[in-house]
Amino acid sequence: MAKSSQPALLQGTLDLLILHVLQRGEMHGYAIAQTIHLLSDDALTVEEGSLYPALYRLELDGAISARWGLSENNRKAKFYHINKAGRKLVDEQHETWDRLSSGVQRVLER
Repeated sequence: MAKSSQPALLQGTLDLLILHVLQRGEMHGYAIAQTIHLLSDDALTVEEGSLYPALYRLELDGAISARWGLSENNRKAKFYHINKAGRKLVDEQHETWDRLSSGVQRVLER
């Protein structure tokens, strides 16, 4: 089995990353994926097959809202922004992530 240079994201982690990135401001899907990639120092790549279902799910859950507009290269794109419910969710998920990651780190150190 070939090794991937990109680590797989844990279930639910992508939602947290999307919500965190959208706290910076409204973005279309490609910009969200690029921002995650850049902020992770190229360690994480979000594929379209994962990104758009997550955005759709977050929109259905009421954590984000979307509108159609034109991207910087004049293409029709759906722009997403986080709303109040999403801000609350990102805070809750961030706390859960902190507990999970510190627990994993403790196990790995022993």
